[in-house]
Amino acid sequence: MMVRRLELFHYRSYAHLTIEFNEKMNIILGENGSGKTNLVEAIHYLSLARSFRTNDDALLIQKNQPFAKIKATIAYQQTTKDVEIILSNEGKRVLMNHKQIQKLSQLSQVINVIIFEPKDVLIFDDFPKVRRKFIDIAISKHTPAYLDQITKYEQILKERNALLKYINPDRRHLTLLTQRLVEQSLPIVQARADYLRQINEVIAKIFTAIKGEKSTIELRYVPYVDLNSNFLEKAQQLMDQNMETDMKRKTTQFGVHREDFVVIYDQNKIASYGSQGENRLASIALKLSPYFLVQDKDLKPVIVLDDVLSELDEKTQLRLIEFLEKMNQVFITSTHYPKRDVETYVIKDNQVTRRKN
Repeated sequence: MMVRRLELFHYRSYAHLTIEFNEKMNIILGENGSGKTNLVEAIHYLSLARSFRTNDDALLIQKNQPFAKIKATIAYQQTTKDVEIILSNEGKRVLMNHKQIQKLSQLSQVINVIIFEPKDVLIFDDFPKVRRKFIDIAISKHTPAYLDQITKYEQILKERNALLKYINPDRRHLTLLTQRLVEQSLPIVQARADYLRQINEVIAKIFTAIKGEKSTIELRYVPYVDLNSNFLEKAQQLMDQNMETDMKRKTTQFGVHREDFVVIYDQNKIASYGSQGENRLASIALKLSPYFLVQDKDLKPVIVLDDVLSELDEKTQLRLIEFLEKMNQVFITSTHYPKRDVETYVIKDNQVTRRKN
């Protein structure tokens, strides 16, 4: 899959922009604040119908304009699909080949976008919910049924937490919700464990290629109950043992909504013992890993790397670029590009010009 053409109307800083992309590397250059991130944000929006920068779609619409629109032509499995997303005060409409889609999950099956943004360098030292969000989105794209599983779990969790806020919650109802929550957590834990196992098969190779020397790195899953043949029984026991405390604190303390994973680099937690540079390279390797879990070459995700070259020395930049050049469609935004005689897209005054770097 690849983005062949993108057209923006009243989107962020762009009143109107039409641009056609290369099928491999797309280098987007410009000064800070020129609109580079706005452009790749629109590309990413095509995949999930939501921004990686804000939860408020109103911020994507140009000031004093009634709507914003993203239109794209996507190459997909020997054919093309037209995707159109219209944002307004009334919400969003998503059309594929001029017909409104029923589920947003249909988008990521046609245009799957992997995003790296500057704040991702902090992922290993951030709150667990940030790492859970990464893994949940990645698995949902890899296995669409997972999104339904996690959504159902969150619905049961919301109902249980609402019940816990009562002074005297109905014990029978609470017991029933607890049982349902435990049962619903099993496929989620299994999916997370399996996906992290697959990530571990590729992440060390990516990290080594970018760093330029062999290193050991792995993700370790931290489930709320050890995943074994007695999972359901042990999970139920844990929830029962903490029922009274849950009622006092008026929230569900244990479950897949509190899980985490850690990254071990050379036998230590990278968040605590790794250098800033090692954390940066590990976060890049982690974000690129899902690309290699897609076996069908025609369905490989589009890679978007926003400001990925900053803080990397030139040798590391070149190793990363050489690695990325072997992949399918890639977008890199930067204020500079270390390689010469390369076609780039230069943004200035919200206009894009193609030229040789």
